[in-house]
Amino acid sequence: MTRGTKQSNAAGVEIVRAGVEDVETVAPLFDAYRQFYKLPSNEEAARRYLHARLQKEEAVIFLALEEEATGGKEARREKRGEILRPQEPGTQDDARIARSAHGARAALGFTLLYPTWSSLSLRPWWNLNDLYVVPEARKRGVARALMERARRLAEETGASGLGLETAKDNFPAQKLYEQLGWKRDEEFFRYEIHV
Repeated sequence: MTRGTKQSNAAGVEIVRAGVEDVETVAPLFDAYRQFYKLPSNEEAARRYLHARLQKEEAVIFLALEEEATGGKEARREKRGEILRPQEPGTQDDARIARSAHGARAALGFTLLYPTWSSLSLRPWWNLNDLYVVPEARKRGVARALMERARRLAEETGASGLGLETAKDNFPAQKLYEQLGWKRDEEFFRYEIHV
């Protein structure tokens, strides 16, 4: 599927592949995601980072948007001519308004994937690095729709699979992954060193 291709999944949710023109929509979500992992807010740095990854085609981002047919209160407010301002991450009205090629719709979440290679399978592999859904859109199937779209990307690109990491105490995410058939690695340990 190419950039901008739409896919409907969860009720009232449309999944699109984001491009450079969507960075303004994704950046606040990406910043909120980083804050979830206890990092300080820096939306401008998030914007620059995402722009570079997409421009250099080093990542794929899928964006979950409120479907046009359902509208959402933000879309209705915009139609009435009200000025919409982004809210602070974590507030009750955290959904961002997508004003790119997708019209004015609430951005509900995203997933960011990095391509890599598997030496053992001699095939591509996708690292599902980031998954985030705004608090008010949780339990609506948005994360599931994003995960399913990521899986289709792996199938479309002939990859041998996808991998991800999550915090040990992120039980809701772990439950979703297991429901979707993901298996926790019991064979290998993960090591890292920070430089």
